[in-house]
Amino acid sequence: MIEILSPAKLAQAKDTGALVADILQTLKSRSTVGTSLLDIDRWTETMIVEAGAQSCYVDYEPSFGRGPFGHYICTAVNDAVLHGLPYDYTLADGDLLTLDLAVSRDGVAADSAISFIVGDSKPPESVAMINATERALYAGIAAAGPGARIGDISHAIGSVLSEAGYPINTEFGGHGIGSTMHQDPHVSNTGRPGRGYRLRPGLLLALEPWVMADTAELVTDADGWTLRSATGCRTAHSEHTIAITNDGAEILTLPKQVQP
Repeated sequence: MIEILSPAKLAQAKDTGALVADILQTLKSRSTVGTSLLDIDRWTETMIVEAGAQSCYVDYEPSFGRGPFGHYICTAVNDAVLHGLPYDYTLADGDLLTLDLAVSRDGVAADSAISFIVGDSKPPESVAMINATERALYAGIAAAGPGARIGDISHAIGSVLSEAGYPINTEFGGHGIGSTMHQDPHVSNTGRPGRGYRLRPGLLLALEPWVMADTAELVTDADGWTLRSATGCRTAHSEHTIAITNDGAEILTLPKQVQP
């Protein structure tokens, strides 16, 4: 299903996007050396409930996962990149952590992901990989607007990632979003310009470039959810929810403030 939001629903989507952004920035500020992934999950639950919102993950049970996800946020460390199931792991200095959060409020969902390095150690290769996914994300956003096509976004994202030297996996990518978290159209992280669905004002998309340092092959963890690089290399993932407007693309998940 491809959903086009009314102006009223778009206003609600902006509120949900702001909530997601604020939660992620708060979690980033709290994710220090010695923090448990389960603590991050508990903090997320508290903030979602206090905001009168609902998790898109707790009861999520797609074909590629093992049963309901059962947690409030995806936490992926180092070689994990997508659908990271929180577990009793304590963050160490230099860990590359990705937080991926989708929340629904007032019937509209928003989805965003950030990757960052915990502690004082900043491995240059990890910093470069995070920066590449962020550049690719903003290239995709710049390519989105009324009259453009999904392929234009995919091509823009893929060009940045390829030029940075990263293999690109096409099994998972961006997606439509609205009254539910995952909708059509699929937005691959590489593609040909001028192809695919033509964008219309009122369409919401979650764009999410992600890469693994030296492979395009994923393996599924024993938990049935967490996707890791097949070689054990590090990974990075950046994501924003955007709205297509008459003037271009508006980012709904930009952070406004960091909670103490």
